[in-house]
Amino acid sequence: MRILMLTQSYAPIVGGEERAVEGLSVELTARGHDVAVATLRQPGAAPSAAAGIRVHALRSSVLRLRRLYGDAERRHAPPAPDPEAVRELRRVLARERPDVVHAHNWLVHSYLPLDRKRGAALVLSLHDYGLLCATKRLTWRGSPCSGPGLVKCGRCSVSHYGVGKGLPTALATRLGGPRLRRHVDVFMPVSREVAERCRLGAGETSRIVPNLFRPAPVAGVAGDSRLAQLPQEPFLLFFGDASEDKGAGLLAQAYATLAQPPPLVFLGRRLSGDLAGRPGVTALGPWPHPLAMEALKRALFVVAPSIWPEPFGFVALEAAAAGKAVVASDIGGLRDTVRDGETGVLVAPGDRQALAAAMRRLIDDPHLRAGMGEAALRRAADFAPERVLPAVEAAYDTAIARRRRRCAEGVA
Repeated sequence: MRILMLTQSYAPIVGGEERAVEGLSVELTARGHDVAVATLRQPGAAPSAAAGIRVHALRSSVLRLRRLYGDAERRHAPPAPDPEAVRELRRVLARERPDVVHAHNWLVHSYLPLDRKRGAALVLSLHDYGLLCATKRLTWRGSPCSGPGLVKCGRCSVSHYGVGKGLPTALATRLGGPRLRRHVDVFMPVSREVAERCRLGAGETSRIVPNLFRPAPVAGVAGDSRLAQLPQEPFLLFFGDASEDKGAGLLAQAYATLAQPPPLVFLGRRLSGDLAGRPGVTALGPWPHPLAMEALKRALFVVAPSIWPEPFGFVALEAAAAGKAVVASDIGGLRDTVRDGETGVLVAPGDRQALAAAMRRLIDDPHLRAGMGEAALRRAADFAPERVLPAVEAAYDTAIARRRRRCAEGVA
């Protein structure tokens, strides 16, 4: 099967979605499929490709609008067709001639003008809530949002992006969602939470397929000088974007209430300025993924205290694959990954006392930590390629059959 992945950013950029797309592409290639990737050209390094995967770096108009983007590492596709990206994708499609176009984010909107009735089947993985939410996070004033509304979404988007970017993004998302639902043959939400919050109905047009997980190689990083920045004694680890909605501030507050705790390490992007300098806290910036995994191996356990409904929870899965217990919020896709009392401890999101109590429990009980770590390692096997890939291939087959049927009926 010829497959074209559409993703706004790709390796070497490090992120949960980027790792998911790269891992899926590599494993599908290993199973005999012909895989190509189309991704936006980003400000940093050119996209890299594993053996057998062709990567097309697309020019885009958004790359020129630097003032609209606060992330220096990557630009995000808009929820509307990007003129240059559309033109570039037309060239890629002529060359690749895919059976399935598998989109992963808003870059799909630049493909829709090229989606033809008798063309490739279209599959869309939903890694977030961008199908109906302009900020992709489905939160309203710090809490999970009950659903979109014209005025509410406009205000929320302006608050998140600013007026110049917020209002167009909110309007484009509102108009683009129905169009996507008409074009996409099969939606693939990565968790139950995403399926429910994106209001996907049951049936063949929607299949919950989690991100597959491939442990990253860590060979050759043990001598990296950056590892000397880690505490010499066992420590607690938060890794990922250290933002408020990820619970970074809440974690720092809960940690401060603990008596004589192990050190706490924050590892990742968007480190809040008030994290550094707190007693017992080491705040580090983003590290290459293999190096971050080496830090994970050295941690006592991982804390994922998100306040917003995480669509999937890659951090918890990374921890599970390393045999580490997790203290996580009982919200979003984290509930699909962490089994409360078995592979970790789930606490109410935003509850500082419950978070502190859960950390104290694992700090004080090494046998509990070890047992949860072993169970977590077994749980990680549920997301291994041999478990996930058959579901992906079945979704492709369904999408192709549905596209043919819709064409015959004159619907597509």
